[in-house]
Amino acid sequence: MPSAEARAAAAAARAPFGQRLAAAMAEHGPLCVGIDPHPSLLAAWGLGDDVHGLRSFSLSVVEALVGQVAALKPQVALYERHGSRGLAVLEETLALCAQGHVLSIADAKRGDIGSTMAAYADAWLGEGSPLAADAVTLSPYLGYGSLRPALDLAAATGRGVFVLGLTSNPEGKSVQHVGGADSVAKGIIGQVAAENAGATPFGSTGLVIGATVGAALEELGIDLAASNAPILAPGLGAQGATGADMKASFGAFWPQVLGTSSRDVLKAGPDAGALRDAAAATRDSLL
Repeated sequence: MPSAEARAAAAAARAPFGQRLAAAMAEHGPLCVGIDPHPSLLAAWGLGDDVHGLRSFSLSVVEALVGQVAALKPQVALYERHGSRGLAVLEETLALCAQGHVLSIADAKRGDIGSTMAAYADAWLGEGSPLAADAVTLSPYLGYGSLRPALDLAAATGRGVFVLGLTSNPEGKSVQHVGGADSVAKGIIGQVAAENAGATPFGSTGLVIGATVGAALEELGIDLAASNAPILAPGLGAQGATGADMKASFGAFWPQVLGTSSRDVLKAGPDAGALRDAAAATRDSLL
């Protein structure tokens, strides 16, 4: 493991995540592909639902899509279900992303308080951690302030976070929409805006906003431009949203949006060329 001095030097040399993401989106287009090794996808690829299939699937996706997309997003739960060996595959997958110079977003949705949140931050954002990604998804529903250890460590290491803001699952409304014009979601997004104040072209504290939220942004009076946040927008493809739908939903906020597709691209595998073609077609729908 690198020394503390070497880790500090690496963090200091790393440009803020928001800048690195903006550059990746400008070069490769606004597409993030999720690495979601669902049992059904493993079977469709002719792989077993075991650690060997998990490894073959994950590394094949990274190798095919390095240099093709702005970011890759492993779904952490689908590695955890294989236990410690699954997490070892996740470590290898994140390391391969780093070697290939493609941004990685660990879709972990972590959220807790105090020393437990600090431990999660160390795991996913800490310099030298084998699970460290370029960014991690976080849940703010123990209070936005509970995320402070992760927010501070991300800033110190040049990494980023994506905070759940307005999700498209039906159950989300029962919490996120409460308060109407002063909704919970609007309050969280306002705190993200404060985090990103003054950053260019946008900050390193992003938001997860569902690709299919439709009119909810207008109904709740949410101004995403004011958040100065990159927006991770899952739901493209298999979950029903098209590029045209997303452009209509996000409107003037579109330059901030990183569209996410998983199954719609991954079903083209295991052939690497077919994966690249599927990613390119999805990316082009967002341009």
